[in-house]
Amino acid sequence: MTMSDIQRIFRDPPKLHTARLTLRKIKRSDAADMYEYSCDPELTRYLLWDPHDDLRFTERYVDYLNERYRDGEYYDWGVELTSERKLIGTAGFTKFDAQNNCAEVGYVISRAYWGRGIAPEALEAVVRFGFVELNLHRIEARYMAGNERSRRVMEKCGMTYEGTRREALYVRGAYKDVGMCSLLFSDWVAKNASARAGASADKRTASADTL
Repeated sequence: MTMSDIQRIFRDPPKLHTARLTLRKIKRSDAADMYEYSCDPELTRYLLWDPHDDLRFTERYVDYLNERYRDGEYYDWGVELTSERKLIGTAGFTKFDAQNNCAEVGYVISRAYWGRGIAPEALEAVVRFGFVELNLHRIEARYMAGNERSRRVMEKCGMTYEGTRREALYVRGAYKDVGMCSLLFSDWVAKNASARAGASADKRTASADTL
């Protein structure tokens, strides 16, 4: 898939649905929800951006994102908790290497919702879209050293740790090591085949128990 194709898709990204989440385009009306988690210094501790100063800053940022949507140059979805109709984070692609059918993914989930398996659920939806709809061969993700929580999210989605680039980022006055995980299309197919086989075995066991 070419970058022109990718940009065309993300000018109006399709909604993605999971058991608990709706991944959809970020709207101006999401600004208050976004500010609620983006002002949290603990959330941004291992990210490349600083906490939002105030709601007005977030509103301007959402306006900027919508300009990038219009240009097909923003590849994130807003992550909405469907039952609450509330934006609790973002997930999507940070960059593409169209020539090599590769992309990098990223995600941010409000700290109020940590520990519920929401980040892996959102990331798995993005990964599925990447492999099925964008025909990607490889999906990768990076995390700043110390952010083991983010690495666990990657591994829950089937990603393999590949190594650490030493002092690869200069952030807030210090050099940071950066870990890399990845998932190939063949890995993803095998993972899902194993999951389906396990589910079928569970069903067979349950049926046998009722006999």
